[in-house]
Amino acid sequence: MKLKRVYWNLIMFAAIGVLGTVGGVVGWSAALLLRGAARPATVSARWCALGVAASWSGVALRWAVSGLPGWWLPVPLAVTALAVPLALADLGHRRLPDVLTLPAYPILGAALCVAAVTGPEEGLAVRAMVGGAVFATAHLLVHAVAPNALGAGDVKLSGSLGGVLGATGWPALVVAAFAAAVVTLVLAGSAVLLRARRWREGVPHGPGMLAATCLIAVFPGSGWR
Repeated sequence: MKLKRVYWNLIMFAAIGVLGTVGGVVGWSAALLLRGAARPATVSARWCALGVAASWSGVALRWAVSGLPGWWLPVPLAVTALAVPLALADLGHRRLPDVLTLPAYPILGAALCVAAVTGPEEGLAVRAMVGGAVFATAHLLVHAVAPNALGAGDVKLSGSLGGVLGATGWPALVVAAFAAAVVTLVLAGSAVLLRARRWREGVPHGPGMLAATCLIAVFPGSGWR
């Protein structure tokens, strides 16, 4: 029994190390992609790499220690890989570049397909599609009413994130929307206190959406049941 535990610990640490290293490469590549886009949104490659590396290591630890299902693992990895560079871009430029928001659909769609095919959850794919449509529609309506409060990039991103949220359960859509609003309010308050000039035209909403979706993807709780 002790020998099996030692082997499992070795596997766990190896998985954390490997995923952390690969995540760093992914984050660095995403920063280069943003820098070389038609409309560049330069972010720190170092912080982007460190952020994705830390996120992927955390996901690996969650899988090894807390029992995150292996069939769901591709989803939080894909979400965090997109979330870090997009959040940095939105915080720095108040933009969610198409070079990442549009590929988010096939990337997250592929991860959700893997979860739907390999996992035991019935209806996951349907919930993902409906959740994406509902989340995108809600954000589109808000954008139509208050475009300064919610940009076009937020609308483009909302559909792919809504797919992840819907896959975990319907309440996740409401929880994520509320949590994203809270994060945006905190950023707005911070901007007032710090007199941040770059956000005079509006506070970025993307970081809140991304943070909420990451937390729900990494800690889906009992949403499937």
